[in-house]
Amino acid sequence: MSELPALEDSVAASQLKAVRIVAWRDLGDPEAGGSELHAHRIAAEWAAAGLDVTLRTSMVPGAPEQVRRDGYLAIRKGGRYGVFPQVMLEGLQSRRRRDTALVEIWNGMPFFSPLWRRKPRLVFLHHVHGEMWEMVLTKRLARVGNFIESRVAPPFYRRTTVMTLSESSKEEIVERLHLHPDRVHVVAPGIESRFSPGGVKSENPHVIAVGRLVPVKRFDVLIRDLAKVKEHVPTMTASILGEGYERSALEQLRRELGAEDWLSLPGRVSDDEQLAAYRSAWLITSASLREGWGMTLTEAAACGTPSVATDIAGHRDAVRNGSSGVLVPEGESLAPSIIALLNDPTKRANLSTGALEYAQTLTWERTADHAFNLLVHSR
Repeated sequence: MSELPALEDSVAASQLKAVRIVAWRDLGDPEAGGSELHAHRIAAEWAAAGLDVTLRTSMVPGAPEQVRRDGYLAIRKGGRYGVFPQVMLEGLQSRRRRDTALVEIWNGMPFFSPLWRRKPRLVFLHHVHGEMWEMVLTKRLARVGNFIESRVAPPFYRRTTVMTLSESSKEEIVERLHLHPDRVHVVAPGIESRFSPGGVKSENPHVIAVGRLVPVKRFDVLIRDLAKVKEHVPTMTASILGEGYERSALEQLRRELGAEDWLSLPGRVSDDEQLAAYRSAWLITSASLREGWGMTLTEAAACGTPSVATDIAGHRDAVRNGSSGVLVPEGESLAPSIIALLNDPTKRANLSTGALEYAQTLTWERTADHAFNLLVHSR
């Protein structure tokens, strides 16, 4: 008989039978992003290893309350804000079983799981929201959100095992939320196997960016930088893949800059279209202000496409500066680095090789196994 894979072996050796994951959003939410993909991939891996996995999130408008996806059950009830007290009340009322563990995904606003759930319990905290609050909420609500995240919540989580995506995000969590470094563990996200080299690069220089069209991604800054690139590389075209409430403002900016003939905003594309975009692009870029990691950058890396991105927490681990891509100091334009790489095929080829080598070290099986072991041994 063949040996069990690492994760199945860990599950079989543990006393756990089920895991309940509580999160703000589900993968099927129109605004789903990297955090939701991360939860989905781990939930699917755990379910495949024999665990009964339930994901509890807010409702998805127009979608069923329950959906079974890749082996786990998603239960989606409650509004954007109402889901938090609902989940906390459910936690207080539920019968606590020793064979059931809890994972809380702290995405800006916490569920305060230390108040209503004993261990085994693990918290996924991808990054500190910080300035993001002011980018998506009114000033009053932003102050409330920032106060809860930075002042109210941290004392409750001092004895909680926390998992984050990168060393740079850990440093920020320790510095800004004052959690003990021994309690914060780094487990890098994986890359789906479908992301791989293939096809051919576009004939002319083509640059892509992928993500939700929301303020923190700073696509307005990126579009202005790409307009500068266009002045020096006239044959360049670009695409920003993704959907979000900033679309109308970005389309207006594109018109103002006269970029409609070379910059496309195709919205949310299919998996096959996204893969083709990664493979054909010469570069992927991100001007984001905050990231826990930068999954689109490593997905593109797995296709052999290097990156140019802001030097922020998360990106510092998703991109190996000078090896798989180039990091640009926050506040500086991305344009000079993009121009330099588009005009230097040798450097671009070297970065492509480095990107592929790095991407091969990132698998969801490894991520799920490490996360499960943190959950089992949470203290």
